[in-house]
Amino acid sequence: MRTVIVTGAGQGLGRAHALAFAATGHHVLLNDLSAERLEAVAAQCPAADVMAGDIADWDFAAALIERAVSSTGRLDALVNNAGLARDRMLTNLTEAEWDAVIRVNLKGCAAPLRHAAAHWRAQAKAGAPVDARVVNTTSGAGLLGSVGQANYSAAKAGVAALTQVAAAELLRYGVTVNAIAPSARTAMTEEVFADAMRAPERGFDTMAPENVSPLVVWLASAEAGFVTGRVFEVSGGSISVADGWQPGPAADAGRRWDPAELGPVVRDLLARAPQPAAVYGA
Repeated sequence: MRTVIVTGAGQGLGRAHALAFAATGHHVLLNDLSAERLEAVAAQCPAADVMAGDIADWDFAAALIERAVSSTGRLDALVNNAGLARDRMLTNLTEAEWDAVIRVNLKGCAAPLRHAAAHWRAQAKAGAPVDARVVNTTSGAGLLGSVGQANYSAAKAGVAALTQVAAAELLRYGVTVNAIAPSARTAMTEEVFADAMRAPERGFDTMAPENVSPLVVWLASAEAGFVTGRVFEVSGGSISVADGWQPGPAADAGRRWDPAELGPVVRDLLARAPQPAAVYGA
């Protein structure tokens, strides 16, 4: 039985992921700030442990990893799902709103990832086989930006970059690291997707959080060992691979540029470069 940690598992996407893992025979360790929400989810999972606490706390994150390993003797996958939104136009954004969103979304991903990575590295160096998975949660806001979500966009862009770096660093130890950018109806997105809040009278509810979980379960599986450093957008029945920043057209003078000559150079570079995708809400 594979052991997986799911953070932010008390509701929304995390709850859907937890139930999907349980349905496929995984032992799940569920984390959320709310012990009450966790117990309600765990009651629906045949093999589940719960550990309520702040995933952005470095020491708590270490204890969460240790709990998984001590409970079952193994840790096969980490799903970093916990998130927080405090939407505000940049001119009205407070320091507290910035700090809270960066802390939960970015540090709350980095902290458990760091401690899980250390555990798997120690295993590998000790000669034990490692075939582990990390699935992080970024967002379309982190890939393209979103008006009114400067803090959230910055945090989720950080998660995407962290995913790529961790994938490069941990592959040698038998660990793959990927991310999803989901679109689904949750407590965080109920205003964004207000028009989709009502379930359809018949047919497929494209905004149900359960639509996202199959990809998460697969990315956390042994079969997914050939995929790492990727970001997948998933919504309803649609899955796509995100194509991020990469080097584009270039100009090289072979010397230091004079600012006065750069106008035509930049115009030419932009003319040869593809247009960036529009920021959400722009």
